[in-house]
Amino acid sequence: MPEPRLCVLYGSQTGSAQDAARRIERQARRRHLQAGALPLDSYEVGNLISESLVVFVCSTTGQGDPPDNMKNFWRFIFKKSLPVNALRNMDCAVLGLGDSSYSKFNFVAKKLHKRLLHLGASMLLPVGLADDQHDLGPDAVIDPWLTTFWEKVLTLHPSVADTIPLNEDELLPPTYTFHFHDGVNEEQQERVVLHADQSTPSWLCPFPSRLVSNRRVTDESHFQDVRLIEFDITGSNIEFSAGDVVMMYPLNAVEDVKSFCQLLSLDPEATFTLKATGTTAVPARLPQPCSVFHLVESYLDISAVPRRSFFELLSAFATNELEKEKLVEFSSAAGQEELHSYCNRPRRTALEVLTDFPQTTAELKVDYLLDLFPEIQPRSFSIASSLQAHPQKIQVLVAVVQYKTKMYKPRRGLCSTWLASLDPAQADIRVPLWVKKGSLRFPPDRDTPVIMVGPGTGVAPFRSALQERTAQGRNGEISACDSRLLSAHQCDLHPPPSSSCCSANVLFFGCRSEAKDFYFRSEWEKMIKAGNLILFTAFSRDQEEKVYVQQRVRENAELLWDLISNRNGCFYIAGNANQMPASVSDSLKEVFQQEGKMSAQQAEQMLAAMERSGRLQVEAWS
Repeated sequence: MPEPRLCVLYGSQTGSAQDAARRIERQARRRHLQAGALPLDSYEVGNLISESLVVFVCSTTGQGDPPDNMKNFWRFIFKKSLPVNALRNMDCAVLGLGDSSYSKFNFVAKKLHKRLLHLGASMLLPVGLADDQHDLGPDAVIDPWLTTFWEKVLTLHPSVADTIPLNEDELLPPTYTFHFHDGVNEEQQERVVLHADQSTPSWLCPFPSRLVSNRRVTDESHFQDVRLIEFDITGSNIEFSAGDVVMMYPLNAVEDVKSFCQLLSLDPEATFTLKATGTTAVPARLPQPCSVFHLVESYLDISAVPRRSFFELLSAFATNELEKEKLVEFSSAAGQEELHSYCNRPRRTALEVLTDFPQTTAELKVDYLLDLFPEIQPRSFSIASSLQAHPQKIQVLVAVVQYKTKMYKPRRGLCSTWLASLDPAQADIRVPLWVKKGSLRFPPDRDTPVIMVGPGTGVAPFRSALQERTAQGRNGEISACDSRLLSAHQCDLHPPPSSSCCSANVLFFGCRSEAKDFYFRSEWEKMIKAGNLILFTAFSRDQEEKVYVQQRVRENAELLWDLISNRNGCFYIAGNANQMPASVSDSLKEVFQQEGKMSAQQAEQMLAAMERSGRLQVEAWS
């Protein structure tokens, strides 16, 4: 039997699946196997029938959705016209990367595994279900899964088992080589691919939007800095609806870029051209030629907490005995608890790790920079405005991430800190961005009531929806006789209008303090006065006993049951994925049991039916 070629195909949203895929590729190359790792949508899917050995590595986004770079593949693989034995000659395995705090944990991997079996593929081992919530992270599952995978491969292909693999400390060739220029070409150095007229902005060609305003919306005495940021998108051809998200690539802080260049003795003004050593394409986001400063500021994720693969490669450069011993420990399966204590728990950045290992850092070769550091991933923000209310504008509600660990410096979110630092009063600032469909879909029928639960910045997509529905006259009015349901728990700030009808746009908003972080209060007051909104609030720290949105949901059971069961209303939840979505769902099930006289099982079934039909939608983030 000829030696197989291992094809590693991945779908990755944040880079974790890509990192795992490249790890598998490296392991194959150390075993002298031909191997390549590609995003699923960059792979010619028609060639799949001729592949003999494939590993699929995929994450799950939103509510069971595939990552952006495998959506075309996803549509293809589930075509009903594909013959049931199309992949009968393929041996394969599926590795999923997920987070068990989400209800659709590893949904994409599970569904792909089942579909590949249906198409006749032979599975080498059960689907791997890695979990971010594990104390040791996804590697707690990936390590033993890979051990079993290679045992199966070596059994199937004895010729591979007979070869002596390369040692872990032997460097594989770099993916790219840097070719530096003698002179600096200013015009080419600063070239960045931006949006062209008549095209739709995308990750490859974002639109350079003008920053209009950057305003803090929390009280100065409040611990959390939250910004309402507005961008001008005139001339962009961008269109969006409520529930959509805006995407952007953040930049590393200038001081971090300078520190990085000093550590590695790099001239930030130097320019270079990248050349691939194999079949991997040069990153499309990097201009050719490119300056070192642009590479580090815009592309290398030096402020992220490094993954295990970072330490694996770094250890290969170590010549200092003490540094090498520690790096090898961090990159080993046995050293993962130690690595988590050193890196993950205190959220130590890759740049800080380089500072901790100065002897090894001095030995780094520039050709390996793109193997060592992952690409900065784009960040997504729920759009908090409507084009009907704010033509040619996009507004986002951004919580500036900052927190303390045992590290001396506070930990800061890369994108939120970068955005908060931008001041349109000081300069004409352009932020490249693009828009994509979000996971929330609002009903087109103007009479369909919508019930929205959005504590904190989770209220952002609901502000967009309310502005849109108000502009379109979609108030989902309820009759005067039904408005009696509000009498027991009247909407906050103002009672509902005494006219013959009032709104069935219902919003549950929660925050810590009415005086410090009650976002968009004046807007809600105007909507309530106009009969376009019913608002219930939960200010958790304004009284001795904490109050949360899930409690307000239970308190308004009669109203919610009427809107859901009699009016076919839709229910939406947005916010932090920690406990809130599950707690609100539990409260909704209690509403069904109390008002619908259901058993717990029946309430669970009704909730599941609403989710399947799109009448219950959740957008949560960790």
